[in-house]
Amino acid sequence: MLMIISFIFFTLLVATLTYFKTKGDNLTTNDGYFLGGRSLTGGFIAGSLMLTNLSPVNFSGMSAQSYVYNMSVMGWEVCSGITLVLVAMFLVPRYLKGGLTTIPEFLEERFDSSVRQFVTYLFLVSYLLSALPPTLYAGALVLSQLFDIPGMLNVSHTASIWITVWAIGIIGAIYAIFGGLKAVAFSDTLNGIGLIIGGLAVPYLGFKFIGKGDFFHGVIKLVESHPEKFDAIGKSSDSLPFSTLFTGMILVNLYYWGTDQGIIQRALGAKNLKEGQKGVMIAGFLKILTPLMVIIPGIIGYHIYGDTISDADLTYSYLVRDLMPNYLLGFFAAVMFGAVLSSYNSVLNSAATLFSLNIYKPKFGKNKSDLEIVNKGKLFGFLVALISMFIAPMIMNAPNGLFQYLQTVNGFFSVPIFTIIFIGYTTKRVPAIAAKIALIIFVSSYAMLQLVVKPDLHFLHQLAILFVICCGIMLAIGKKYPRKEPFILKDKNVVELTPWDKQYEVATLIVTFMISFYLIFSKLGLVTQNYSNLKSYLMILWTVAIMIALFFRKRRLRKIELESIKIIQGEA
Repeated sequence: MLMIISFIFFTLLVATLTYFKTKGDNLTTNDGYFLGGRSLTGGFIAGSLMLTNLSPVNFSGMSAQSYVYNMSVMGWEVCSGITLVLVAMFLVPRYLKGGLTTIPEFLEERFDSSVRQFVTYLFLVSYLLSALPPTLYAGALVLSQLFDIPGMLNVSHTASIWITVWAIGIIGAIYAIFGGLKAVAFSDTLNGIGLIIGGLAVPYLGFKFIGKGDFFHGVIKLVESHPEKFDAIGKSSDSLPFSTLFTGMILVNLYYWGTDQGIIQRALGAKNLKEGQKGVMIAGFLKILTPLMVIIPGIIGYHIYGDTISDADLTYSYLVRDLMPNYLLGFFAAVMFGAVLSSYNSVLNSAATLFSLNIYKPKFGKNKSDLEIVNKGKLFGFLVALISMFIAPMIMNAPNGLFQYLQTVNGFFSVPIFTIIFIGYTTKRVPAIAAKIALIIFVSSYAMLQLVVKPDLHFLHQLAILFVICCGIMLAIGKKYPRKEPFILKDKNVVELTPWDKQYEVATLIVTFMISFYLIFSKLGLVTQNYSNLKSYLMILWTVAIMIALFFRKRRLRKIELESIKIIQGEA
């Protein structure tokens, strides 16, 4: 009973605060509903990015990967740090300069309307197959175990998943469809605070359990008992081989953080460029820390349960159920419920945005009011939610686990879309036909490799090879049949475009922090427990990083000084 009361209390608290924060917002215009009125600050952007990304897919899926393998799966999390630096410095300025509401809008300006349509459909299909169903399924796995739905309702595990998926799906659809982006971003921030507290509580309690009440003794015992599990470099047979960090993984991450509508929509809603860059970079720093919450629990689970768990995706749920005191279970369930809603709501809002502005408005809504277009988006969002609720429970049959399913299926959409956006921004004369040919070749080739040929080559390496080939094809077509006029990105004067003056210093520290994690979780650190050498490596690394950051700071201050002198001389 205490668990249910605390669950209801925290859930209603977030909903009530969100309502009062956003009740006066205008949700009848495109910018108001889809971009939060372009008023989001860095803190809200960072919080919303984090919670949109940190869903039960991460907690259940990544813990399962470390339970079965080791820390190598942390590449998805830690390397997001440098990815978000690149997004903040190179993509966000271009998006805000172009005044974009959706990513396909740029593709129409750069290529033509049919490319915009094609990519919009790819986005929507990807949401139905690789975004919404895994989020619902992972949320159902965790919440079904926490509330013991099978025992409470006297149903099978399969039935409990169906019931929980539909309960989450219906509540999330109502939340997203009627609240708009700002409501999603604000509730994300509140839930994000709770998620960090609850997420860190699981490894903390796990270490205390292993150390029989002594946290630090538990840490030492776990590392000494399973040093091989703390290897982030790993082996070629791991689910994420280290070599993929330099090929397909960086491309998938750039797509996800820089071009996926469900993610980048937060930055598109920034009140200015400074806040947009700040929010994206703060998220980059926080992403490096997430392995402590989503991957370490899998190793703790391996120590506690051994090889007894038949479905590794349930490891995290078992830890929460067995380690967390009853008075915290309701709070944690509410936080996890909020994380599910956040990821789910964000994608639904983006699906509604894409449909309304890229499909309905160009074809049927040219003379329609913003309110009518928004309402059509809400209707489409409800339809997408309904379909995803039917698909989600079927992921139970995925052969290689939840997280691997998500990443493999995502390859059909992620890197193909990033490829044409990359060429679109880095060239001026590649024509629309090149983008269409590249999309068709990329998607069909990847489908052939995954479904027919099935080569003994990691899917991320396959994506990298196809990226290079399709970029080459686009450049060759551009040289043979160039655009008549070079593309020029126009400034729409939507928001103020002064960049964040501390971006280079912060970027340096984020990249250094990322490298530090790999030193710690490798044979130079915890795997061999050679701490004296590790300390030396880290001291050298951070000394160089601080020197670089100070160089950028000195250059920035000198630039400000020169600008001030010019102003004074001009006034004189």
